[in-house]
Amino acid sequence: MSRAEIRYLQVPAADVGASARFYERAFGWTVRTRGDGSTAFDDTTAELSGEWVLDRQPAGDAGVLVYIRVDDVDASLERITEAGGEIVLARTEEGEGLAYATFSDPAGNFLGVFQEGG
Repeated sequence: MSRAEIRYLQVPAADVGASARFYERAFGWTVRTRGDGSTAFDDTTAELSGEWVLDRQPAGDAGVLVYIRVDDVDASLERITEAGGEIVLARTEEGEGLAYATFSDPAGNFLGVFQEGG
């Protein structure tokens, strides 16, 4: 089977500037303005990019749940709350070396963070 990767996300936002600041502060994502004036992002790996959109409602806890791989769940949860997000599910351990948690961003999108090996 050929490769299939998730490489682009459209993230609903109530305020694009507030959402951009949140992801920049919480995860270190690079925020940029495109030639058409829209606000886009690249994650720290430069493998995932996307944009914030105003024409779609956040799904909350319904539907697909995207998890962001991080080095340290606890440090990420601290940055998430400092940046204006809310923890939905605190750090949870599963199996050997997997830890995860979920949060909501300022627009009400639910996402998760996870770390492997610790």
